[in-house]
Amino acid sequence: MDRIIRCITSDGGVMAAAVDATYLAAAAQQIHGTSPVATAALGRLLAGAALMGSMLKKDGASVTLKVNGGGPLGTVTAIADARGNCRGTVEHPEISLPLRADGKLDVGGAVGRNGLLGVIRDFGEGQPYTGQVELRSGEIAEDLSYYYAVSEQIPTICALGVLVDKTDARRLLAGGLLVQVLPGASEEAVARLEENAAKLPPVTTMLARGMTIEEMCRTALSGFEMEILDEMPVHYACPCSRERVQRAFLTLPKEDLLTLADEETGLAEARCQYCGKVYTFTRAELEELAKKIGRK
Repeated sequence: MDRIIRCITSDGGVMAAAVDATYLAAAAQQIHGTSPVATAALGRLLAGAALMGSMLKKDGASVTLKVNGGGPLGTVTAIADARGNCRGTVEHPEISLPLRADGKLDVGGAVGRNGLLGVIRDFGEGQPYTGQVELRSGEIAEDLSYYYAVSEQIPTICALGVLVDKTDARRLLAGGLLVQVLPGASEEAVARLEENAAKLPPVTTMLARGMTIEEMCRTALSGFEMEILDEMPVHYACPCSRERVQRAFLTLPKEDLLTLADEETGLAEARCQYCGKVYTFTRAELEELAKKIGRK
C-alpha cells in the first residue's frame, strides 16, 4: 500500500514529506495504457500532487497540477486531495521516445520545455487559488521547485522519480520527496540542508535500495533531529459518478444532448478521462434530461 509521511525538524525550521507512489503509478499505467515514458511523466506528477495535497489540511480541498510543455505527450494532469486520494491523465499516453544518452527515459523531451506548469488549489469555498510558471525542464520535479520559489517564495527541494523496468514495463517503482525551508530557519540550517541536497541520491535509487519513506526523509534531513508529524495512505481514486455525468449533460444545449445517442444502438456512452469508467445512457434517458434543460 502506498503512503505518505510529513516530518519537521525539532527546531521547526525545515519540513519534509515523502511518498511511496508505486501502486499509484501502476494504477495509472493500467487505466490509461501508458507507455514507459508516459508512465514516468504521469507517475512523477501524481507523486508531486500527492505531496502537495498532503499539505492542504482541510477536508474537501484539492490541488490540481497541469503541465503542457509543447511535447508529444500533450497535457499531463494530476489531482490530489488532503486525504491521499489521487487521479490523473495524460493526453497522449501511447507516446514513446528513444532513451536519452544516459539510458534514462526522456521525460523532459516527452513533456516538452516550452510551456507552463499550472497549480490550482481549491479549498471548497470562494475562488480557487491559481498560479502558473514557465517550465524549466519538463522533468516535473525541477518545475515544481521553481513554482514554489517564484509563486510562493518558499525555498523548496523537490525530487520525484519513476523507475520502469526496461524488460517489463509493468514492473516499476515510484515516489517523491519534498523539503521546504520554513520561516525563521537559521542560516546554519539552510546551509546544512543545501549540503544534504547536493548528496541526495535520486528517489528511484533510494526506492530500489529498499529504503522506506522514513529513511528517505532522514537522509534529506541528515544532521537534524526529525519528528514525524503524520502519515496517511495514498490511493488512486476517482469521484466520478453517473450523477456527475448527468449534471455535465445538463450543461449542453438541448439539441446537442439529443444527438449523443448512437443511431444504431440508441445508446450514448461517456467515459471518465481519469479512471476510464464508462457510463451508458439510453435515448429515453437523454430525452428525459433534455426535458429538464427545456424547463430551465
